[in-house]
Amino acid sequence: MSQTSDSCLDKWMGREALAEAMIPVIGRLYRENNVVTSIHGRSLINKSTMNILKAHRFARRMSNHELLLEETAPLLNALSELELGAAAIDIARLTEKFRAEGNGASLDEYLRAELAEIVGKRGADDRTSTDVVLYGFGRIGRLLARILIEKAGGGHGLRLRAIVVRKGAENDLVKRASLLRRDSVHGSFEGTIRVDEEANTITANGVQVQVIYSDNPGTVDYTAYGIKDALVVDNTGRWRDADGLSQHLQSKGVARVLLTAPGKGELKNIVHGINHRDINDDDKIVTAASCTTNAITPVLKAINDKFGIIHGHVETVHSFTNDQNLIDNFHKGDRRGRSAALNMVITETGAAKAVAKALPELQGKLTGNAIRVPTPDVSMAILNLNLENGTTRDEVNAFLREMSLHSDLRKQIDYIDSPDVVSTDFVGSRRAGIVDGLATISNDKNLVLYVWYDNEFGYSCQVVRVMEEMAGVNPPSFPAKDVIAPIAVLETAGA
Repeated sequence: MSQTSDSCLDKWMGREALAEAMIPVIGRLYRENNVVTSIHGRSLINKSTMNILKAHRFARRMSNHELLLEETAPLLNALSELELGAAAIDIARLTEKFRAEGNGASLDEYLRAELAEIVGKRGADDRTSTDVVLYGFGRIGRLLARILIEKAGGGHGLRLRAIVVRKGAENDLVKRASLLRRDSVHGSFEGTIRVDEEANTITANGVQVQVIYSDNPGTVDYTAYGIKDALVVDNTGRWRDADGLSQHLQSKGVARVLLTAPGKGELKNIVHGINHRDINDDDKIVTAASCTTNAITPVLKAINDKFGIIHGHVETVHSFTNDQNLIDNFHKGDRRGRSAALNMVITETGAAKAVAKALPELQGKLTGNAIRVPTPDVSMAILNLNLENGTTRDEVNAFLREMSLHSDLRKQIDYIDSPDVVSTDFVGSRRAGIVDGLATISNDKNLVLYVWYDNEFGYSCQVVRVMEEMAGVNPPSFPAKDVIAPIAVLETAGA
């Protein structure tokens, strides 16, 4: 018998109450224990009641049922009593494991056994904090700042200490803070921002950031600001090779450099999830490749491992960027002088060739081109692939969906099959790329995949993952192993 409207509303209000009660528990675990809680990779830190409810609803994509707050709320309360050390805990996966493997144990007994490594170790954090300097404060720089501030926690891990820019005006500091506070694409900053013009600092959610004015990367004395052994993230794009980027290492207080663009020469181009383990302590300069390379490489690896790729062509439909002209004017690059706001512009992309730096097995197998279009953010890569082994549309979609949920690439690959999604729906996505299952075309050994990606925010999340790897600041994650639930059939509306 169907529920009455009153009973539906009563049930909803009860779930709201449970979600509201979870917020202070999540906050205490984060602030006091450095425990980051999530639901299938979706962080619960600083989230609203509605966002918590949506995260529980999202769990339908992982199994045949919705994650129940009646299960997760008691689990969170039990976690708060265990005096935990620093960790990343996925409460959805932990709930599934308890349901499948509890064997009659109480929730407290099970959690003490499963989390034995960190139980009773409140305040213990083996991670060493790493000072971070953002060299440049443009589109990527400001998004990196937002993410780093969001992840500041109790001060462990990556610590944003300074930004370095060229002074553009007398009220430069106020304008920099204003651009951090407001963004036409990504919305308002979640929190508070204060400016101290005398000290030349911006303080966002308690994180004090020194603003340093310089146009020479080799002459800044960071130790004068208490910064030491810093990881400098160069997001200006002015220098792409080892010689240019090594200028940063000449400044006092700098230990390593990360470039947020494809590197030239022998620099390691790192796509997190693919070759991040190639980073070693001797690598003083590393690059995070490009947004497009980050979007397509995980999907290409998954397909190559499963079906084998003989050859492929990558066509990117990319939002315009700051290096194009708003109206027709001279530009040293072909076609980029024509108005970005009025035209589709054919241009080149090095992403297809760059894939081979992360996936050597695809060396020489990919070609690529790009079309810039009049949208400010979110792009799409169309992968036209010739395979060694034939497949069907349903098989490849089921495989990629499984990769997005339960594989080591689940932080990089997302999957969706809603009939009404468009580019703006992916603004703010934290995955490197999102496979659009309804657009998949398969004809035995010929496969066409459509992969959306937020070329700003999704890419910035990948950059931060590389930063965490370079700094060695990732906390232990629980549960260590998943319980693989049966794959549910995705709803095509309201997902």
